[in-house]
Amino acid sequence: MRVARLTDLAALSELSRLAHSADGTADGAPDNAADSAGSSRMRTLGLPLSGSQITAFTIFRLPLGAFLPTDQLYVYDDRGHVTGLARVEHESIRNEYTIVELDAIDSGTAGDIRFRLIQQALRDATKRGAQRFHVACADTGGNVELFMQAGFARYGEERLMYRPTNQPGTDQLTAATASAKGIRPAQSLDANELDLLYRAATPAPVARLEGYRLIDWERQGNHWRVPRSALTPLLRFADVEAFVQTAANGQNLDAFCQIGAAKSDQPDYLRVISRPDHDPSDLIAFGLSAVRRARPQRADRGVVSAVRTYESPLDRRLAENGFSNLAVVSLLMREVAQRVKEPALVPVGIR
Repeated sequence: MRVARLTDLAALSELSRLAHSADGTADGAPDNAADSAGSSRMRTLGLPLSGSQITAFTIFRLPLGAFLPTDQLYVYDDRGHVTGLARVEHESIRNEYTIVELDAIDSGTAGDIRFRLIQQALRDATKRGAQRFHVACADTGGNVELFMQAGFARYGEERLMYRPTNQPGTDQLTAATASAKGIRPAQSLDANELDLLYRAATPAPVARLEGYRLIDWERQGNHWRVPRSALTPLLRFADVEAFVQTAANGQNLDAFCQIGAAKSDQPDYLRVISRPDHDPSDLIAFGLSAVRRARPQRADRGVVSAVRTYESPLDRRLAENGFSNLAVVSLLMREVAQRVKEPALVPVGIR
């Protein structure tokens, strides 16, 4: 078990490529997920989706070309042959780590190799003072059980949705119409209201685990990925914008929308948070309009979104705007840092 070296790049590229094919060959592609799950020689975090299901980009295929300088690569070296790979992304501002790829050749010891890679990544992150470790994976191939064995806790599920390019376009919302509906760009001064909106739409245990602070909500802008989803570590954004929809009183926020214009051949991204009693259809339509205005030359890329299962009926509002269900992934997290109760003054006892 060691950190990847420059001389490993060819072997890592081949391993990563084989890990996302159906039969262990570079070009293998099944007709459906069930066939792939049964025939794949490799075990990965992603769902085995064929390229035909998303013509522009297969979400769960993670080429090493998307590797960032802050990422960590760990390999399992079996007598000179790389048989395992773990790719870990580091978010430096919040000091959080996300496992975005975990592959091993299925020769009977793949589960053990993947477990050792996880343990190595956890040890290294702990030395760097990591706060949390995240992973999103399909509940197949023993993925969830493997991470729970390594100390991760499953705290939710996320429905991934995709709006293909052949869907009819939504009505363009002009700036005047959007303003009349209370829609405007998010500002740093919205941090407190954004936090209240997030907590109104999120169960308290999940909010405690994710641990967003006011300063996190103030940083809405380019490349910022709060609130996180299963898709944000996979996409490489050229630009990120955020919008809010104010309540009738003009002070509280009813909904939040984050759009990301992705690079290369990836689809663009839309993330919505809404109060349970609010209809965010107008904000969704505005977000789709903003995506088209931001990248008019990328009309063939489609748009992806992620909805937590507890955020229903938001998934139905997205479906009404042309989104369809793509997959369901499990969200797991491990808190590396220990929570310590702060000292506090207590009443003096009388003896």
